Amino acid sequence: MMMEGDDTVSNSKGNVVFKAWKRLQQIYQKMLDDVTPYAMARWLFAAVLTLAFLGRVFLLQGWYIITYALGIYHLNLFIAFLSPKIDPALDYEDEGPELPTRANEEFRPFIRRLPEFKFWYSVTKSTVFAVICTFFDCFNIPVFWPILVMYFITLFCITMKRQIKHMIKYRYLPFTHGKPKYQGHEDSGKSEKVSLVPGAVREE
Repeated sequence: MMMEGDDTVSNSKGNVVFKAWKRLQQIYQKMLDDVTPYAMARWLFAAVLTLAFLGRVFLLQGWYIITYALGIYHLNLFIAFLSPKIDPALDYEDEGPELPTRANEEFRPFIRRLPEFKFWYSVTKSTVFAVICTFFDCFNIPVFWPILVMYFITLFCITMKRQIKHMIKYRYLPFTHGKPKYQGHEDSGKSEKVSLVPGAVREE
C-alpha cells in the first residue's frame, strides 16, 4: 500500500511539471504569434540586442571566438534568406529558369529557403545565447582578434560575390514586390449594348 501511495504522489508531481511546461510552451508560442506581424519592431529589437552584445564584448575585451562564431552563423542565415527555396541550377539546363524573367511570363513569387520570421528568430536566439556565453570565462579563449576580423571580412566578400553571381546567372531577385497589375483598356464613358439584330451596335 505504501509503494502504491508513493507512485501516486510521484505521478501527480510529474503531471504537474508536465502541465506547467506545456503551459509555458503555449505562452511562448503565443508571444511569437503576437509579434509576427511587427517585422520592423522585431528587427529593431534584434539590432539593439546585437549592438548590446558587441558593446559588452568591446568593454570586456574578450570573447572574440564567440563573436566570430556568431558572425559566421548570421552570415549563413543571411545567405539562406537570399537564396530561393528551389535552386534554379537544378533544372535550368532542361526546363529553363524556375523564376520568371520577362513581364509576360507567369507570376511566381520569390520563395526563400529561410523565411523572414525564421531568419529573425534564429538571429535573436543566437544573439541571446552569445550574450549568455559572455558570462562564463571558459568561453573566453585568448586569440588575436584582428586576424578573425580580416578572415570574416574576406569570407563575407567571397560569399556575397558568389551569391550575386548566382542571382545574375539565373536572373532572379530575392524580393517580391507583389503580383503585377495589368491595366485594361481605358473606359470611354459610353456603354455599349448589343442589339437583338446581329451586327448592329447601339450606343447610349
